[in-house]
Amino acid sequence: MTDRLAPMDVSFLYLEEPTTPMHVGGVAVFRPPVGEPFDYDKLVSIIEARISLVPRYRQKIKWVPGHLASPVWVDDNTFDVGFHIRRSALPKPGGDDQLRELVGRLMSRRLDRTRPLWEMYFVEGLSDGRLAVITKSHHAMVDGISSVDISQVLLDVTPEPREVPADDWEPDPEPSPIELVVEAISDFIRQPTEVIDAIRSGVNDAAATGLKLATQVSGLVAYVRTAARPASGTPLNVDIGEQRRFGMARTELDDYKRVRKMHGGTVNDVVLATVSGALRNWLMTRGEPVNGSTVIRAMVPVSVRAPAEQGALGNKVSSYLVDLPVGEEDAVERLRQISAKMKTHKEAGQSVGADALVRLSGFAPPTLHSMGARAASGLSKRLFNVVVTNVPGPQFPLYAGGAPMIEVFPVVPLAKNQAVSIGLTSYNGGVYYGLNADRDAMTDLDALCQLIEESLAELVETVS
Repeated sequence: MTDRLAPMDVSFLYLEEPTTPMHVGGVAVFRPPVGEPFDYDKLVSIIEARISLVPRYRQKIKWVPGHLASPVWVDDNTFDVGFHIRRSALPKPGGDDQLRELVGRLMSRRLDRTRPLWEMYFVEGLSDGRLAVITKSHHAMVDGISSVDISQVLLDVTPEPREVPADDWEPDPEPSPIELVVEAISDFIRQPTEVIDAIRSGVNDAAATGLKLATQVSGLVAYVRTAARPASGTPLNVDIGEQRRFGMARTELDDYKRVRKMHGGTVNDVVLATVSGALRNWLMTRGEPVNGSTVIRAMVPVSVRAPAEQGALGNKVSSYLVDLPVGEEDAVERLRQISAKMKTHKEAGQSVGADALVRLSGFAPPTLHSMGARAASGLSKRLFNVVVTNVPGPQFPLYAGGAPMIEVFPVVPLAKNQAVSIGLTSYNGGVYYGLNADRDAMTDLDALCQLIEESLAELVETVS
C-alpha cells in the first residue's frame, strides 16, 4: 500500500515558490569535545548509523500521473547520505557575522525535489574552535512540535553517543506510473471524497491555487471578523524576493520567569511582550508613525496534536492571531494587555483551526518551529503581520559526537508578503531567537535582534 502525503503536508509542495521556500531548519553551535574530535566524517557516520530512526529521510516524493491523488513517499533507491550532508567553513574571524551570512545564503535555496527533502551542513572555522551544524527539512516532512527529525537523531543526552541497532535497510522498488494510477483508483473506491479533494487541490499555478482557496475561507473569515480587524499595513508586509538574511538574539530563560513571577501571565506572554517592545522601537528607528493605537498582529502557532498522536510525522496545528500593542509606551502595560488577550483566546477557544488554515493558505506548524507558509493572492498580508513561534527545548545539555551543544537557533520560513519570521527555542537555561528575513526588505535585521535583547532588559528592570 502506498504511503500518501496528507493534504496539509502536500499543500506545501503545491504552494511553494522561488520566493517562499517551504523548508525549516536550525543552527546548532557546539564546543569542541574533549578527546576524539567531532568532524565531518564523524557526523556522517552518526547520521548513517541512525537514519533508520527517521525512515522518511531516506524517501522522496513521487507524483501521481494526472494528479489523480496526492503524491506518495517512496524509498530513494539511490540514497546517498553523503549527498545530503555537506561541508562548509566560515571565513575569518568566524564570528556571528560570518555565520549569519552563511545561514542566509543556505536558506535562500530550495531543496531538490528529486531527492529526500533535507540537507545538513557541517560548518568549521567558527571562532574559539567552535563548530556548527545547520539543518534544512521541508515542511512536507515533519512539523517539529511532535515528530522526530534529523537534528534530534544527531543529539545525545550524554557525551558518550548512544548505540543504535544495526540497520540492514534495502529500498522497496519504486512504483511505476501505472501502479500509482491503479492505487489512486483503489483509494477513490474506498474513500471517494478524499480523492476528489486531492484532485481539486492538484493545481500547478498560482491563479488556480488562489481560485481554489478563495472558495474555502468561510470558517477562517468568520473568525477574523469576530476576533479583530484585518491587520494593518506595516514595513513587515512587502513583496519579498528569493534571498534571505538571518539574525540571532540571545537571552536567559530565568529573566522571563522573573518577569512572569512579578507581573503574572506565562513565559510565552513575556516572550510576546518582549517582541512587542522590540518591534515598537524598530518602527521608531525607521521613522514609522507609532501612536497609542498602533498594533502589529502576530500569528502564534499552537500544537493541537492529541497525546496519543505524539511522535507521528505530519502537520497538525492551531494558531492564535494576537495584536501586539506596540503603541503602548509602558513595558509592563504591554505585557498585561498581551496576557489578557492570550487568556481570552484560550478561554474562548478562539484559534484558527489547522485544516482551515491549510485550505486557505497552506499554513502548518514549524519543523522545530515554524508556522511557516503563506497565503495565496496576498491574503496573509491582511490577516497578520509576522509569525512568532516559541518551542520549549530541554533544560539540560545535549551532545553530538561528544561535542556539547551550547546554542540553537530556529529558522522559520517566510510567508508571502512577510519580511521576517521570528522563532525562538529555550535550551539549557537560554532562550535563542532566530530571525529569518528577506534580504532586501530587512537590511536592519541586526538592529531588530539587538532591540529584542534590550526589550527584555527593560522588562527585567521592572522586577529589580
